[in-house]
Amino acid sequence: MCIDFKKLTDRQVIACYSQSIKELKKRNIVRTKNITGELGEYIAVDFYRQTPTLPNLQFAPPSTENIDAISTKGERYSIKTITNNGATGVFYGLPALGSDEKPIQKFEYVIIVKLTDDFELERILELSWEEFLMNKKWHSRMQAWNLSYSNKLIKLGKNLFIKE
Repeated sequence: MCIDFKKLTDRQVIACYSQSIKELKKRNIVRTKNITGELGEYIAVDFYRQTPTLPNLQFAPPSTENIDAISTKGERYSIKTITNNGATGVFYGLPALGSDEKPIQKFEYVIIVKLTDDFELERILELSWEEFLMNKKWHSRMQAWNLSYSNKLIKLGKNLFIKE
């Protein structure tokens, strides 16, 4: 059985991918969702582009350090995608825990894209650089900083999308 993906919307293709991954995992063919981050980046940029009150974002060039998107005004965005209520991936390039060094600003905003296990959009949360600095947590194994996805963070950030 083949699906004509050309006739599907972007969201429909993502839904089909989710079902495929579940079956591949059940059959022990794959172990991880290795493109989750890229899906989140795509969803965030598309959401910003489709929402007139938000900046128009474009993807940062491949291999750009610390950022994933740039607004037409030059604001830098780091995008992190999560599928559970744990923590984001890490942010590299900041002084280590216990350092007296002042961090150099790497981006203006962090966008957290929360997806369900079915890759459905659950929430888009935006934090400023200052909010990021106030809430970052040290990830000792990765030797870098991350954000704990918590009620405190949800209340602090700008909730741009919440699934009903």
